[in-house]
Amino acid sequence: MAMAALRREGRRFAPLISPRPITAVRSSPIVPTHEYEGPIGVRYISTQVVRNRMKSVKNIQKITKAMKMVAASKLRAVQTKAENSRGLWQPFTALLGDLPSVDVKKNVVVTISSDKGLCGGINSTSVKISKGIYKLNSGPEKETKYVILGEKAKAQLIRDSKKDIELIITELQKNPLSYTQVSVLADEILKNVEYDALRIVFNKFHSVVSFVPTVSTVLSPEIVERESESGGKLGELDSYEVEGGETKGEILQNLAEFQFSCVMFNAVLENACSEQGARMSAMDSSSRNAGDMLDRLTLTYNRTRQASITTELIEIISGASALEG
Repeated sequence: MAMAALRREGRRFAPLISPRPITAVRSSPIVPTHEYEGPIGVRYISTQVVRNRMKSVKNIQKITKAMKMVAASKLRAVQTKAENSRGLWQPFTALLGDLPSVDVKKNVVVTISSDKGLCGGINSTSVKISKGIYKLNSGPEKETKYVILGEKAKAQLIRDSKKDIELIITELQKNPLSYTQVSVLADEILKNVEYDALRIVFNKFHSVVSFVPTVSTVLSPEIVERESESGGKLGELDSYEVEGGETKGEILQNLAEFQFSCVMFNAVLENACSEQGARMSAMDSSSRNAGDMLDRLTLTYNRTRQASITTELIEIISGASALEG
């Protein structure tokens, strides 16, 4: 009789019971803790997820600040060398000139870039200028080749200009830069390429936040002699007297090789300064962005924590009220 009465009472209160099925909850270490489900259609993020995210952002911020300090230290070490090297190639420019618009058959574009990234768009700028020079000096009777210094320019140019790459040199800054090291590389380039004009593309350092893409042109002795005979900017070469047993062609050959090594030395140092300055700016921006993200995550964490506390208090008060009622 008692069971029959209980079933009748259950049928009376059946419409008041929620139709949502009750699922058993079992404690298990593999249950995801990143979010839990509250009322129907509402989902809450766990404070543990926010704390983990905040920890990751703090670690990233520490790394970017350390990289900025390292870049500043390297910049101070190489900036003085770059400023002192600017006087090496200026006498050659005064004597042999710098003719970027000279029309020759064999052009070699020497693209100088970095071996490492995280330095903004400095390498992309050099590659874009190199491609522009390649297009300007292309033609049915012309030949243009690339000589690449640095991993970043290699990675970009090898995708669509692999057949035009004559020589690749990497890990240039593995050791402290010196004129001896760069002159050996310059001799290696001159031995492996045939050229009428060498066009060196690099970034000239102005300040930590400013660098200027620059192109320096070094002509072969034959082109220099041709331009001097035709007059123009190189017409004053004939006014100089040649002393000793060397001919004019031999002197021009030595001058061209020495000019290329001096221009290369300055270009490598200027690009190294620009790289470190760009890396400092990039890491500073990354540190500030990490700080802004950390502020937003802290606000989210506080709101989530307050919401969970409020929810628990409401449940406790509701339960106490139900027991009293």
